[in-house]
Amino acid sequence: MANSQLQVQNWNAFIEQWNEQFLEALEDNMVAQSQFVESWTEAVGEFSEDSGISHGVEGYARAYERWMNASHQMVERMNDQLEGEDVDVEEFRDIWLNTANEAFKDVMSTTAFAEMVGETVGDVLEFQQQADEASQQMLRSLGFTTKDDVVEIGDRLVEVERRQHAVEQKCDRILDHLEDKQ
Repeated sequence: MANSQLQVQNWNAFIEQWNEQFLEALEDNMVAQSQFVESWTEAVGEFSEDSGISHGVEGYARAYERWMNASHQMVERMNDQLEGEDVDVEEFRDIWLNTANEAFKDVMSTTAFAEMVGETVGDVLEFQQQADEASQQMLRSLGFTTKDDVVEIGDRLVEVERRQHAVEQKCDRILDHLEDKQ
């Protein structure tokens, strides 16, 4: 009897510790989600003040709502498990994966997100062009052949081949004409 009582106490302590850890993780998750929405709101607010912003905020709000619904589903399934229902662990994973996919779709389908990505890509391309120009200048100053030099040589070779082919055709016509006269 004492042994079974000890097992029940250990089980209760384990469940209590597990519940505390779950609630802490849930609270941390909600705090992280709130910080995510706040940081996106700040970033979007700094980015633009046009009508695309309202569409962007709506997308972020939908994403946030999805995260809150997922948290609610997690609590419900956890309660179901605590009440004795057999809940597969993969169900918890699937809730978060599906929610993440849908939330990212909500965010990435907004015009504000597209504008920010477009601006970022433009900035990256501009930076890459500046880096390429700087490396070309550095190579030239060190006396090395640059990409531009190789492209120029290639263009000149193509032109020389074109001219050579034209000269060969003229020579062939002259030879054909001389042969016809003989």
